[in-house]
Amino acid sequence: MTATDVAAGALTDLEHRVQLRRAVIASTIGTTIEWYDFFLYSTVTGLVFAKLYFPESDPLVGTLQAFGIYAVGFVARPVGAAIFGHYGDRIGRKAALIATLLLMGIATFLVAFVPTYAQIGIWGAIILTILRFIQGVGVGGEWGGSVLLSMEWARSDHHRGFIAAWPQFGVPAGLFLANLAALAFSQIAGSQFLDWGWRIPFFLSIILVGIGLYIRLGILETPTFARLVAENRVEKTPALEVIKRQPREILLTALARMGEQAPFYIFTAFVFTYGTTILGVSRNLLLTAVLTASVVSFFSIPLSGHLSDRIGRKRMYLIGAAVTGVFGFIYFALLNTMVPGWIFLAIVLSLIPHDMMYGPQAALIAECFTGRLRYSGASIGYQLASVFAGGPAPLIATALFAGFKSGYAIALYIFVCAVISLAAAALLPDYTNRDISEEYDTK
Repeated sequence: MTATDVAAGALTDLEHRVQLRRAVIASTIGTTIEWYDFFLYSTVTGLVFAKLYFPESDPLVGTLQAFGIYAVGFVARPVGAAIFGHYGDRIGRKAALIATLLLMGIATFLVAFVPTYAQIGIWGAIILTILRFIQGVGVGGEWGGSVLLSMEWARSDHHRGFIAAWPQFGVPAGLFLANLAALAFSQIAGSQFLDWGWRIPFFLSIILVGIGLYIRLGILETPTFARLVAENRVEKTPALEVIKRQPREILLTALARMGEQAPFYIFTAFVFTYGTTILGVSRNLLLTAVLTASVVSFFSIPLSGHLSDRIGRKRMYLIGAAVTGVFGFIYFALLNTMVPGWIFLAIVLSLIPHDMMYGPQAALIAECFTGRLRYSGASIGYQLASVFAGGPAPLIATALFAGFKSGYAIALYIFVCAVISLAAAALLPDYTNRDISEEYDTK
């Protein structure tokens, strides 16, 4: 089977189903590995980095400094989106995805060896910042390619939301593995978790990279890109071209993510700081709760993608944004009871409203961009939100609590983000169940 066969649509139904299944598996496993790397850093930031790399700071200030390094990864994500979006639209989805996996994996592996403040002073934090930036570049190029690898193999327009939701499945899977690793080595290392236990999960990430690389090397290019090559319609400067031709879609997709991305990092990263320092609950309780929440997402993400094929992409997304805006207040009300059972319930439920948006989001965003610019446009729009939504969220949450001494100030921030998402998503086009295999006008 060759790229020419793919471009010409010469595959049998069986061959097409086999390639679709391989593409979905490769995308899902690849994103799981990349998000394991990214979330492992998030988890350890709240538990470890302030103590090891900013030990002379006030605890609150040290937390802000640690989350400052954490935010660098989000600033780097649009950079990765532009770089790998360009190459994904120029040389193919597969090649770009192999490069992002290697970049992300090697950077994560090296975090395991960064000396602490006690060993080399501020240079430890500087090295962490550089590695976090490299992580961000890698994950910035990953999402768009993974979504397109699955979505562009979908033969039926009526299942595109469900199929595109599977790379999104990599988020809870990666979150589950990251928190499982942190919990396991927290138990194994015990009081020595701060000394060496936290480093082992970073070290082990190199094994996952090898698995992901093996899988991705065995997949074919998507029919959409193969056809663009065969018809000599590959764009020379896709990242620049999509910014020029579809700036409205880029901006709206970024803003539509405010109510999904900012709360997610409050629910999965900031909660460790809030739980251990404000609520006084154990690290293991928080890790177990986030683990359980990620398992719930295994079902709620693909279900939301499926529902978007039935009721419409935008409608599903708008429902999710509205529920998220309200849930923030319920979340902090449950946390502030300081009762372990209610805290556990709040964390377990926290990702369901998020997943109502995240499930259909992949198709909603990718469908907005024409095929020859899709990797660049979808990646830039998606990752641009990282600069003003995901990255600053734990910093903003920490600052709001420091200023108002109330979790409800953070809930209000979540509400505002949800309102922005509602407005932006309402203005996006809805291509649910429409044919996007051909090029369409981008003005």
